Amino acid sequence: MIANHIHDALRQVRELQERILLKQRFKGYSGRARALGGCVALGAGLLMHGRAERLSELSILWGWLLVVIFSAAINYGALFYWFLTDTEVKRDLRRLKPALEVVPVFFVAGVLTAVIAEAGHFHLLYGIWLCCYGLAQFCAREVLPRAIRWVGAVYLLVGALAFVLPEFTVQGTLVFGAILFLGEWAAGLVFHFDEPAHSGLRGFLGIPVRKTD
Repeated sequence: MIANHIHDALRQVRELQERILLKQRFKGYSGRARALGGCVALGAGLLMHGRAERLSELSILWGWLLVVIFSAAINYGALFYWFLTDTEVKRDLRRLKPALEVVPVFFVAGVLTAVIAEAGHFHLLYGIWLCCYGLAQFCAREVLPRAIRWVGAVYLLVGALAFVLPEFTVQGTLVFGAILFLGEWAAGLVFHFDEPAHSGLRGFLGIPVRKTD
């Protein structure tokens, strides 16, 4: 009898912990925005791939910087829309803390990019970008879906390989774009299906979901 009471008490504690963690879960990231950013990266990779022989390394760098700017606008636009419209957030600036924790990682990535471009070692950029982006997935991990850590781990692994594999020269825009496409779609699906009221894969793709009686 006592063992049953202890078992029930432990179960109630676990359920309470799960509810608290769910309440603290950061909901500011948009799965669709992440996936759209991946599509932009793939499109840019395809576009530059067809002209890679005629483009200088610096031109390719500027092309990817435009992708970063556009993708950041999509993702942070969705973030601020959530911040301004979600009734549970109540425009409390403290709720943006998890999103701000990635800023140092992106700052380091920007500094390394400038230093490496100035030195002319463009072949190192893809590896550095992927590793930094992988590290960014671990920021605020306590309030993000656990599966996002696997996305970050894959980014880190591929980033490490990018330093040694010949396919990752700066002209390998299609390879880099495809990696970002797959990684961002994976992250987007993680965030989408983490929502308790997610609309399934059809809803994620923007396909109307028919309601059944």
